[in-house]
Amino acid sequence: MDSKAITRRDFLKLGGLALGSLALKPWRSQLLTLPDYPDAERLGRVGWYSVELKQRPDHDSNTVGVLYEDAVVPWLRETVGYRPFRNNQRYVETPEGYIWSGDLIPVRNEINKPITVLPQSGEEAGMWVEVTVPYVDTVMDNPPPRSNFFQYRVENGMPLRLYYSQILWVDNIRITDDGAIQYRVNERYGNPGDMLWAPGEAFRPITQEELSPISPGVEDKRIVVRVRWEEQLLSCYEGDTEVFFCRVSTGKSEGSTPTSAVASPGFQIWRKLHSLHMSGGTNAEGWDLPGIGWTSLFHGDGVAIHSTFWHNNFGEPMSHGCVNCAPDDAKWIFRWTHPLVPFDSGDNDVTITGDTSTRIQVVED
Repeated sequence: MDSKAITRRDFLKLGGLALGSLALKPWRSQLLTLPDYPDAERLGRVGWYSVELKQRPDHDSNTVGVLYEDAVVPWLRETVGYRPFRNNQRYVETPEGYIWSGDLIPVRNEINKPITVLPQSGEEAGMWVEVTVPYVDTVMDNPPPRSNFFQYRVENGMPLRLYYSQILWVDNIRITDDGAIQYRVNERYGNPGDMLWAPGEAFRPITQEELSPISPGVEDKRIVVRVRWEEQLLSCYEGDTEVFFCRVSTGKSEGSTPTSAVASPGFQIWRKLHSLHMSGGTNAEGWDLPGIGWTSLFHGDGVAIHSTFWHNNFGEPMSHGCVNCAPDDAKWIFRWTHPLVPFDSGDNDVTITGDTSTRIQVVED
């Protein structure tokens, strides 16, 4: 199937349709209930408009099926295959065939026991939560939607959906007539005003212990990001010792991820937040994404290292300029870098001036 021959609007009209036994249920039937996801420890969610299931981990092998955006399948294993013109040569084996890993986002289906009373955070009641299911549909508390992200979905008949690993703020809880516990989720920072109700079992409360600082007493910390096409890597150093390493995705356009001046100590992290709504660009080339976790801004008004829930193509340029990380990698970096962000202060947005935060060197060599 040639995806270039189908427009995005065509894909949206197709909705969750897929071939054979992998068809999705209609949107409307899933509203404020969790779908019956496949029974597997590891799952993959399709993150592109459509993907082809291949007979072998090879772009040139037979196509045995097609899946559409947000289809969820068992993730059996990852293997090296063949994908032309790409740095990423990894494929994921599913029960029905192989999918190129850049288009299949690793997720889990972890159901939580909702709470009924919000904890106190500083002078207000509320809590940070993480989405722990492949996706959860929501209803808006205060329509119409303000953000472009949700406006687009409403205009195209799509559900107001949140995704695995997004970080959000809960400020209210209600119990429905049939006993379901629902959270009102929103964004504390960058939120244009959208407030959503969702099933509480889709969210895991984030604890202070899991955000404890890593090596807080070490002052000689620095990050090196390598932005060549064939080398999209991030390393964390304490002195001359590399203590952490991961694949990342930087800017697709030349110069969109700023590089450090030669022999400079690099950019300074100037703001850190548990979660941020990020948007920018023009109507044609813009972006608008809620609930971006573990955000560390280091250049201009919006270039940051942050968690990424919309693709799995780390190792290749994918962003508008930020440094995209897998959720667990972004969280480790957030805990390790300076400045530290307090957990239980009611204000989890730290801006710093001076020369006391971790430096980030962005290099092409």
